[in-house]
Amino acid sequence: MKKAKIFVPSKTAMQSGRGKTKKWILKFETRHGNTNPLMGWESSDDTIGEVVLEFATKDKAIEYAKNNKLHYEVIEPQKSDFIIKSYADNFLKD
Repeated sequence: MKKAKIFVPSKTAMQSGRGKTKKWILKFETRHGNTNPLMGWESSDDTIGEVVLEFATKDKAIEYAKNNKLHYEVIEPQKSDFIIKSYADNFLKD
Protein backbone atom coordinates (compact mmCIF):
# COMPACT_ATOMS: atom_id res chain seq x y z
CA MET A 1 0.00 0.00 0.00
CA LYS A 2 1.29 3.46 -0.87
CA LYS A 3 2.01 6.09 1.76
CA ALA A 4 1.12 9.72 1.18
CA LYS A 5 1.37 12.97 3.04
CA ILE A 6 -1.19 15.75 2.93
CA PHE A 7 0.04 19.27 3.55
CA VAL A 8 -0.18 22.94 2.58
CA PRO A 9 3.02 24.13 0.90
CA SER A 10 4.86 26.98 2.56
CA LYS A 11 5.38 30.23 0.75
CA THR A 12 8.57 30.54 -1.22
CA ALA A 13 11.38 32.76 -0.02
CA MET A 14 11.44 34.51 -3.38
CA GLN A 15 7.93 35.92 -3.11
CA SER A 16 6.06 37.89 -0.50
CA GLY A 17 2.63 36.70 -1.66
CA ARG A 18 0.80 33.70 -0.29
CA GLY A 19 -1.00 32.65 -3.48
CA LYS A 20 0.31 29.08 -3.65
CA THR A 21 -0.43 28.34 0.00
CA LYS A 22 -4.20 28.03 -0.40
CA LYS A 23 -4.38 24.47 -1.77
CA TRP A 24 -3.77 21.19 0.00
CA ILE A 25 -1.24 18.86 -1.63
CA LEU A 26 -1.25 15.06 -1.57
CA LYS A 27 2.22 13.77 -2.37
CA PHE A 28 3.26 10.13 -2.41
CA GLU A 29 6.30 8.94 -0.50
CA THR A 30 8.74 6.97 -2.62
CA ARG A 31 11.53 4.52 -2.12
CA HIS A 32 15.02 5.90 -1.99
CA GLY A 33 16.58 6.01 -5.41
CA ASN A 34 20.00 5.10 -6.64
CA THR A 35 22.90 7.49 -7.03
CA ASN A 36 24.97 7.32 -10.18
CA PRO A 37 28.59 6.92 -9.02
CA LEU A 38 30.04 8.70 -12.07
CA MET A 39 27.85 11.81 -12.28
CA GLY A 40 26.24 11.85 -8.83
CA TRP A 41 22.74 12.04 -10.31
CA GLU A 42 19.89 10.49 -8.40
CA SER A 43 17.56 8.13 -10.19
CA SER A 44 14.63 5.94 -9.28
CA ASP A 45 12.40 3.40 -10.95
CA ASP A 46 9.43 4.51 -8.81
CA THR A 47 7.58 7.10 -10.91
CA ILE A 48 4.78 7.65 -8.37
CA GLY A 49 7.05 10.24 -6.72
CA GLU A 50 6.34 12.58 -9.62
CA VAL A 51 2.59 12.59 -8.92
CA VAL A 52 1.38 15.60 -6.92
CA LEU A 53 -2.37 16.08 -6.44
CA GLU A 54 -3.93 19.40 -5.44
CA PHE A 55 -7.17 19.73 -3.48
CA ALA A 56 -9.21 22.75 -2.44
CA THR A 57 -9.69 21.51 1.13
CA LYS A 58 -8.06 19.13 3.57
CA ASP A 59 -11.28 17.09 3.79
CA LYS A 60 -11.28 16.41 0.06
CA ALA A 61 -7.67 15.23 0.19
CA ILE A 62 -8.42 12.90 3.10
CA GLU A 63 -11.52 11.57 1.34
CA TYR A 64 -9.44 10.82 -1.79
CA ALA A 65 -6.85 8.97 0.30
CA LYS A 66 -9.52 6.90 2.06
CA ASN A 67 -11.32 6.05 -1.20
CA ASN A 68 -8.05 4.85 -2.74
CA LYS A 69 -6.98 2.97 0.40
CA LEU A 70 -3.83 5.00 0.97
CA HIS A 71 -1.98 5.31 4.25
CA TYR A 72 -1.78 9.04 4.78
CA GLU A 73 -0.32 11.54 7.21
CA VAL A 74 -1.77 15.04 7.58
CA ILE A 75 0.75 17.78 8.32
CA GLU A 76 -1.04 20.83 9.68
CA PRO A 77 0.30 24.23 8.61
CA GLN A 78 2.05 26.33 11.20
CA LYS A 79 0.37 29.65 11.79
CA SER A 80 2.64 32.63 12.33
CA ASP A 81 1.52 35.79 14.07
CA PHE A 82 1.78 38.87 11.90
CA ILE A 83 2.73 41.93 13.91
CA ILE A 84 1.69 45.21 12.36
CA LYS A 85 4.26 47.88 13.02
CA SER A 86 4.68 51.36 11.69
CA TYR A 87 7.91 52.92 10.55
CA ALA A 88 7.80 55.35 13.47
CA ASP A 89 8.05 52.43 15.92
CA ASN A 90 11.73 52.11 14.97
CA PHE A 91 12.48 55.49 16.58
CA LEU A 92 10.30 55.37 19.68
CA LYS A 93 11.93 54.39 22.96
CA ASP A 94 10.13 52.06 25.33
